[in-house]
Amino acid sequence: MAEPIDLNQLAAARSGDQEAFQQLTEPYRRELMVHCYRLLGSLDDAEDLVQETFLRAWRGLDTFVRPLYFRAWLYKIATNTCLNELARRAPRLLPNRVSPASDPATPLAPPSLEPIWLQPYPDTWLPETTLDPEARYAVQEKISLAFALALQLLPARQRAVLILCDVLDWSANETAELLEMTVSAVNSALHRARATLAENRPAEDDTTGRPLPGGVPASEVLGSYVQALQNADVAGLVALLKDAAIFTMPPIPTWFQGSTVIGAFLAQALFAGDAAGRWRLLPAGANLQPAFSLYARDDMAGVYRPYAIQVLAIDGVAGRIAEIVSFADSSLFARFGLPLELAAGLSPGWPRTPWQQP
Repeated sequence: MAEPIDLNQLAAARSGDQEAFQQLTEPYRRELMVHCYRLLGSLDDAEDLVQETFLRAWRGLDTFVRPLYFRAWLYKIATNTCLNELARRAPRLLPNRVSPASDPATPLAPPSLEPIWLQPYPDTWLPETTLDPEARYAVQEKISLAFALALQLLPARQRAVLILCDVLDWSANETAELLEMTVSAVNSALHRARATLAENRPAEDDTTGRPLPGGVPASEVLGSYVQALQNADVAGLVALLKDAAIFTMPPIPTWFQGSTVIGAFLAQALFAGDAAGRWRLLPAGANLQPAFSLYARDDMAGVYRPYAIQVLAIDGVAGRIAEIVSFADSSLFARFGLPLELAAGLSPGWPRTPWQQP
């Protein structure tokens, strides 16, 4: 946990040099953003509270006395800032954790626009690292939507303990110091958090693009998904889903479970009428999972407009799509650095390999 920092920069920052302070703190921004996201489940809140963390650090720089532990000091400020925020609000969840599954014949519930939903996290905002495939898989597990959702089911302090110990690999002693707990209290909280997490994690899944049963690469499954959606091929899409697949659409609380049920909903909602070419998808990295930006055709303007960001999970045992979370929030497109408009000339079959730019 000890990391050297530039003592000259620290002295300059303490004397009021804001540029020196920025040079000290900026290298930690991305990892603190991910840390706050895991605690809060919110991209918006994570961004705000990292800014609050740096503001508090700037104001309290004179109290910082252990130069080798500057990173740990920032984490302490960030963690406590997030815990204060969590004390004032409910956890961020997904619709399948809030209400029972719906019948596709039932009208959709109106969107719930209160900040209660888990948000996706852009891959471009993750700390830059060079990882082999196995290490990437371990990192993906700790930023996936399933993990982020499971964390939200933990009490706030248990959540913090589990993230510090099992994600950041801090010792029980280090975690106890940061959270001002006893070591025995940290170990007890960690045990309870691990048990709850194990109960709420989904069955084995694989979203990394590894070969699936029979040697089929995930890119082919997802390429077929793009083809089916852009061609309004309901039968083809249903064939790609697990029998018990889940389809959610936050901020709409209505959600569906089961491949045939999902197919029935899509047939009447997204694919009604002559729907071939109505939708376009572009690659969009989120939570280190396969993800797409979904655009809807605006016939009057002759362009495609942002509609949703879809994050998918593939069951590595069944070799089919286990979950689709379609975040129907067009404001996310700018956060993900995605185009806010597409020309209407793209072929319905593009792209064949969905998360690679052509």
